[in-house]
Amino acid sequence: MANSSTTHDSRAESAEGRDGDRLLERLAPHVADSVRKTGFWTAIVLPFLYVPLLATGLSTAAETATFLALLGLNLAALYVGHTHGR
Repeated sequence: MANSSTTHDSRAESAEGRDGDRLLERLAPHVADSVRKTGFWTAIVLPFLYVPLLATGLSTAAETATFLALLGLNLAALYVGHTHGR
């Protein structure tokens, strides 16, 4: 009996993914590579700033807010720089 399930075309899906990844190139074509490279390396280096905060503890509201801001910045850098080097 033949399998009646639909086939998954990965080429169409990857083309859609590339279009979404190219938004930065459409908005700012001259700086897209630099922005992605900066985002990539920022995402790598930024967690080292967590160490002093976590070592001393998040005992004040300012320390907690700083940690959460660094975490949010790290997530944004990961998103921007995730396609660097592809």
